[in-house]
Amino acid sequence: MPPYAKEDFLTDIFIDESQYDTLVGLLHHKKNLILQGPPGVGKTFIAKRLAYSLIGEQNPSRVEIIQFHQNYAYEDFVMGFRPMEGEGFTLEFGVFYEFCIKAMQDQEHDYYFIIDEINRGNLSKIFGELFMLIEGDKRGDNVTMGYSKETFTVPKNVYLIGTMNTADRSLAQLEVALRRRFSFYTLTPSYNEKWKKHLKVQGVTAPLIEKILSIINLINEEIQNDFQLGRGYAIGHSFFTTKPEGMEENQWFQQVMTYEIQPLLEEYYFDRPEVALSLMAGF
Repeated sequence: MPPYAKEDFLTDIFIDESQYDTLVGLLHHKKNLILQGPPGVGKTFIAKRLAYSLIGEQNPSRVEIIQFHQNYAYEDFVMGFRPMEGEGFTLEFGVFYEFCIKAMQDQEHDYYFIIDEINRGNLSKIFGELFMLIEGDKRGDNVTMGYSKETFTVPKNVYLIGTMNTADRSLAQLEVALRRRFSFYTLTPSYNEKWKKHLKVQGVTAPLIEKILSIINLINEEIQNDFQLGRGYAIGHSFFTTKPEGMEENQWFQQVMTYEIQPLLEEYYFDRPEVALSLMAGF
């Protein structure tokens, strides 16, 4: 497996060492961490790289990534009866249950379970009786499972990392019972020196980098000061992170603005289209 250390994380991610240390400390203390922030701040990318940096190598066998959605169920996550070919039903284990079993069999190593868009699912129903056992101080405790009637535990070497999009208006707020089981870390757009250096390596010129900064700062200032929106809706740096090889830089910039930023602004200002139009007029 390719090695992956803290230094690699700090090279790949546009945050500083103190922020990294905070993330690690929160995860070790609580065992459950949610990375929240607006679109394009790299929540899922950071979650995966954080896990690899703590493992010490890019080992996908000790990292599982799933995405919650409105139809995601306990049967998918923990266990449930499924129809067999012919007649009858069989008990099948879900992805989190099997991941925990794998971690129990290798307790000398840590395992990381990443739930993308964690607030899209009905969490109390999805976790079921494991809802209590994910708490850091309840790890190792046993509970009798409703379907199998066998005891089960969430092992101490399993860490949960969730991601949450703060700009999704269709989602309900997380219930208090879940909130107290997780630490929350807010990721913000990182149009910083690391980001500039990353673009320069790809051949993006300094004038275009400054143009991107000027326009996005203007848009984000409007968004953050808007009474219906706020910081949770800011435009993240990931929109302007990777220029396709061989594409002229201004063509790339125009494409991102027209086909990614403009539709997002139109969604944000669906009831005030004139605001979206005025913001796009600036480029």
